[in-house]
Amino acid sequence: MTFLGDQDLHLFNEGTHVRLYRVLGAHPTQEGGAAGVHFAVWAPNAERVAVIGDFNGWDAERHRLRPVGSSGIWEGFVAGARSGQLYKFRIVPRGGKQALEKADPFGFRHQTAPETASMVWSLDYEWRDREWMQSRGKKNKLDAPISIYEVHLGSWRRVPEQGNRMMTYREAAAALGDYCAELGFTHVELMPLAEHPYYPSWGYQVTGYFAPTSRYGEPQDLMYMIDELHRRGIGVIIDWVPAHFPSDKHGLAQFDGTHLFEHADPRRGFHPDWGTLIFNYGRYEVRSFLLSSALFWLDHYHIDGLRVDAVASMLYLDYSRKAGEWIPNKYGGRENLEAIELLRQFNESVYREYPDVQTIAEESTAWPMVSRPNYLGGLGFGLKWDMGWMHDTLGYLGHDPIHRRFHHNQLTFRGMYAFTENFVLPLSHDEVVHGKGSLWGRMPGDEWQKRANLRLLFGYMVSSPGKKLLFMGGEFGQAREWNVEDSLDWHLLDDERRRGLSRLVGDLNRQYRSDPALHELDCDPAGFEWIDGSDSEQSVLAFARRGKRDEDYVLVMCNFTPVLRENYRVGVPREGYWTEVLNTDSTYYGGSDVGNLGRIETSPVPWHGRPFSLNLVLPPLAVLWLRWTGFDGAGLDGPDGADGAGGSGGLEG
Repeated sequence: MTFLGDQDLHLFNEGTHVRLYRVLGAHPTQEGGAAGVHFAVWAPNAERVAVIGDFNGWDAERHRLRPVGSSGIWEGFVAGARSGQLYKFRIVPRGGKQALEKADPFGFRHQTAPETASMVWSLDYEWRDREWMQSRGKKNKLDAPISIYEVHLGSWRRVPEQGNRMMTYREAAAALGDYCAELGFTHVELMPLAEHPYYPSWGYQVTGYFAPTSRYGEPQDLMYMIDELHRRGIGVIIDWVPAHFPSDKHGLAQFDGTHLFEHADPRRGFHPDWGTLIFNYGRYEVRSFLLSSALFWLDHYHIDGLRVDAVASMLYLDYSRKAGEWIPNKYGGRENLEAIELLRQFNESVYREYPDVQTIAEESTAWPMVSRPNYLGGLGFGLKWDMGWMHDTLGYLGHDPIHRRFHHNQLTFRGMYAFTENFVLPLSHDEVVHGKGSLWGRMPGDEWQKRANLRLLFGYMVSSPGKKLLFMGGEFGQAREWNVEDSLDWHLLDDERRRGLSRLVGDLNRQYRSDPALHELDCDPAGFEWIDGSDSEQSVLAFARRGKRDEDYVLVMCNFTPVLRENYRVGVPREGYWTEVLNTDSTYYGGSDVGNLGRIETSPVPWHGRPFSLNLVLPPLAVLWLRWTGFDGAGLDGPDGADGAGGSGGLEG
């Protein structure tokens, strides 16, 4: 009996097999009336291959595998083997080289590090998220609100009364789901959960491309967590890492005694930044392996999006390399043509099979059309992280407010490229590690100004066109740099002022989700309109966000100094009352409660090329959102009745 048909072998060798995990690896089955496990592994340079494990006392002579023609694949059936048993492949390379003991590249479960064996496992699970799966296409569209909470599961929240142990998938299911729902996030992005031997790699050095890490439980436990998030209306994005892999002896490195998965030449096969190995994207069988990994997570774990890590390192042959340390492509250029083809195949495959999900590129250069379709010459991603926005914004806010007027272009430059891609605005884990400190620590001034600057940052981010991403801890002002070995400082929420910051994040998310002007045209130039981006002297920005309907219009005012601005005139298109939909300076969020008493009436004074104007009070280090509410000036109630004396006190009731 064989799992592998001629079509499988053809697609595998062609580099187009997207579900290779169904025929390679370990699969419980029956043969000749006996229950057991079918094993198959790709090792074309092997002289012989055996499967060793609990079922044969790890004896390399008992269950040798047989070659499948000239495909380089070895397979065999082990009667009596069953789910839950440990195993490895013992590969004897040609040429008398020493035998290798390798974990299964297609294993569905592996031992918890530092142990390295694979485990026979079934992925059966009874999903309960039908309602989510049927509707998720609408929630993942570019005109939908997408606000992402980025999480490293092992250091999000630990169990201090039990030796600071990490939460399991099942424990995190309710806690993370309830927390994200409370704060209004639409999606969770989980830093890599694929099995990885070195915990401080944060999951970015993967050895098990088809297995969730066992540190937090079994595969079905992760399914349960995703199920629970979906049942709370929260989408799940995972980080997927096709850029490189570690050199651990039990993993993919020199898998059959040759450079099977990686390039042999270190100028193409070794990553100087991370000391890892780079996939040989030109090898068709490697493409099938990676494409199958991507589809696997969508097939079996109901994942709603794949964020591809380190895309820039894949695109450029000279990435982090000096002259003479890299090999040009066949045209003499620096572009990695094979990696480009793989990324296009990846996006074509994902969107063909799952048009209701999103792929997201972490791409830090000016490579054109990352989030444009392949048929237009793009890479085919749905979204791209806007690293330029992140660097410019954090750089600007890092200046003492008295100097910000000299750096105004760091805020306005994005207008030159804001709609060249479908962007995500990321305040990610990369900004709170390696000596950068926390977002809190990067804000200038005393404690009051730090809080105000963070409220300003979050208000400005959610106001700006593009989808949103915030790394865990930022929402309540985590003060110290992120440490993967420890929990977030949840005790900070005992401070009412930090709780106010958290309340603001929740209200920003809820208003972003409910107001079409703030999300419908996130990726369309029609959704943004400058009113005045030139007031560098006072460090004020005035712009509008628009929805698809004319009535969906929000005026955004950002004051980037701690100076109260009174009688600040701004042009508006409509006569009547304008309501403060949100004021980040409200006491409800820990601010000083300066504002416009919740609403203000226009004056018949043309300004900024518009027929009417408002004479506003701009709170210090704050963002205002205002919406036209007609001629009767209906009032505003903040959340939980928390309307402030000077400001709006939060969201419109």
